[in-house]
Amino acid sequence: MRPHLALIEDEPDFALMCRSYLEREGFTVTWAMDARAGKSVLYESRVDLAVLDLGLPDGSGLELLRALRSTSRLPVIVVTGRGAEADRVAGLEIGADDYLVKPFSQRELVARIRAVLRRSQPPEMPAVLQIGSLRIDTAARQASADGVLLTLRPKEYALLEMLGEAPGRVFSTEQVLERIWGASWQQPATVIEHVYRLRGKLAALPTPAPRITTVRGYGYRLDP
Repeated sequence: MRPHLALIEDEPDFALMCRSYLEREGFTVTWAMDARAGKSVLYESRVDLAVLDLGLPDGSGLELLRALRSTSRLPVIVVTGRGAEADRVAGLEIGADDYLVKPFSQRELVARIRAVLRRSQPPEMPAVLQIGSLRIDTAARQASADGVLLTLRPKEYALLEMLGEAPGRVFSTEQVLERIWGASWQQPATVIEHVYRLRGKLAALPTPAPRITTVRGYGYRLDP
């Protein structure tokens, strides 16, 4: 699949040049000219990485980055005409993964994007996750307990796999929404409903199986 980039840049000539080059290099690019449009792209589309200019006509790119970092670990490369060290440091401290100071070559931008995407890839998951009697086959996307197959909807399976990757770890509602639905702005009730259904299916198994525990005020964990 072609990686999907959000290019948030207010200079039309520069943005069009970047988009044309990036698309030739194998990326899909959605261009936003200001912070408002950029926020819409970031929160409503499945984006793999954002290229974010700090100087936007309707607000600071740093503020947009700060808002994004409160809910998401989406890779972000800050692009700025500001050469001051304080601006670069601020972007990195808020959570930018890399930065570029204008002017720069398109080849360097592509190289930085590919490097950040490589670093942001999750580690390869084991083919089978075994938690007590529960067996999660990540290749077949199936789960069973002592040979009894669980009938799961796609999002229910994704939730179980996420919790099963780190038994005992608490995942927040926002983390679940970001990972499984690709957007943490959705209603928390979406997660509550799926946890309720998945919990019922685990409890209905004829053999004792791991259970989903609610950690009040934070999120959920899978207990063996």
